[in-house]
Amino acid sequence: MPLKGIEPKLKRLIISCLTVIYAASFSANAQDNHQPNSCVLNTLAQPLYDTEQKIQYRQLDNGLQVRTLSIKNTQAVSIASQFDVGSRNEVKGQTGYAHLFEHMLFKGSKHAPGDSYTQTMSALSGQFNASTFFDFTNYYLTIPSQALELSLWLEADRFRYPRLNEASVKNQQGAVLEEMATSIDNQPYVRKAMEFLLAQVENTPYGHAVIGSIADIKAATPMSLNAFHQRYYRPDAMQLSLVGDIPEQTQSWINAQFGDWQAPDIEQTQLSDLNITPKPVHGEIIDERGPWPAVLLAWHTAGRHSSDAAGLALLEAYLFQNKSSLIQGTSLTDPDQLLSYSIPLTMTHHGVTNLVLVPRARTSLDTLTDNVAALIDTVTKQPITEDQLCKLKQIWLNKALARLDSPSNLARMLSATEPSDKWHPLTAPWQRINAVSAKELQAIAQKYFAENTVRLDLLPPWYIRATKSILESLPKGMTDSLEESVM
Repeated sequence: MPLKGIEPKLKRLIISCLTVIYAASFSANAQDNHQPNSCVLNTLAQPLYDTEQKIQYRQLDNGLQVRTLSIKNTQAVSIASQFDVGSRNEVKGQTGYAHLFEHMLFKGSKHAPGDSYTQTMSALSGQFNASTFFDFTNYYLTIPSQALELSLWLEADRFRYPRLNEASVKNQQGAVLEEMATSIDNQPYVRKAMEFLLAQVENTPYGHAVIGSIADIKAATPMSLNAFHQRYYRPDAMQLSLVGDIPEQTQSWINAQFGDWQAPDIEQTQLSDLNITPKPVHGEIIDERGPWPAVLLAWHTAGRHSSDAAGLALLEAYLFQNKSSLIQGTSLTDPDQLLSYSIPLTMTHHGVTNLVLVPRARTSLDTLTDNVAALIDTVTKQPITEDQLCKLKQIWLNKALARLDSPSNLARMLSATEPSDKWHPLTAPWQRINAVSAKELQAIAQKYFAENTVRLDLLPPWYIRATKSILESLPKGMTDSLEESVM
């Protein structure tokens, strides 16, 4: 089995796989009482507080939440609109509707039919896109500030009055099916791996793929999609954020376009956190297209509303995410893996930490799994040091501060504000991170990661597996020499 070219192919595969399979009041002085003397990050965090003070927040009578942040010396404005609807809201027979409907909102509305939206935005040199997840759908664009009034009108028109017909629905069904084929079905391992992981939360709102099933996408009609729109696209499920050059008339433009939008009489869907008892699971899939074996490890964690959420974010970074993470540390000298990749999934009511490892020629999947178990064991048995914890918090904070330099990212973050953070969208998340202790991280590791690994072996065809087994049995030096000669 030739190894040349495997690493870049596998990296693309892993990124595709993980991407498809799965976003109160406080004061700056309050954190002083919780910081060890060796880790005082108040000064570094000050830009979060300064920026937050400039955010104007209001809620329209219909429930729509609006945040605006004016930035001087800019000539553009970024708009982000997030709706509290995703694949978790879909019922049997309508999987993939949230994602399909996202596509439809670029294909015509009452006063801007057909491709008017995309053509207008392109003519304005606007940058626009959207995404759908388990819990939400968001739309975002950046345009010259002179086009803000027009852009708000276009946004309101497509959100409130989308125009769906047989031709446009059929066109976008084809687009979604092509996306599904390209990102899932034409990629080794992805479809079976996705189904395996989703089966772990079967019969829950998170038990099916965001992109939906082929049958449900094909069965969608303008009538069924319109019904989905009327139920879930509503002002009281929307957060609108604008960041950049904000003209004085902006609030009146928002009132004119969104103020008379009435919420439907149907109550919003209320969900509860998943009640899942973590347990060890071991499965395998064989794909004749697989270029090389790999192992996917996953752990059920908790959702964004959990009191463990901040600690989980830091622990995931410490174990698998940062350049200085434990798993990256094992790659510095003579590693057992060719590469590793992790994209944790944090939903509102559930979470999944995951890690994909690709072995060296000499290394078995069992060895890789044992190595990870040993890393986790170090955290469950002994709290990390205060210096290590401080570095984790500083890395998190640096990423939060970096968002302040990107109006588009900042607008999207503001539109994803948790209800409990309504008045402190930037600083409340930081305060939770800053309050995490080393003992809490240890307890979280014990609760979610110790002996509760979901393991899926990703196996290529038999002749590659046979070659790999022979390589594993050879002396280490010989195997490494063979590997080096073909990589």
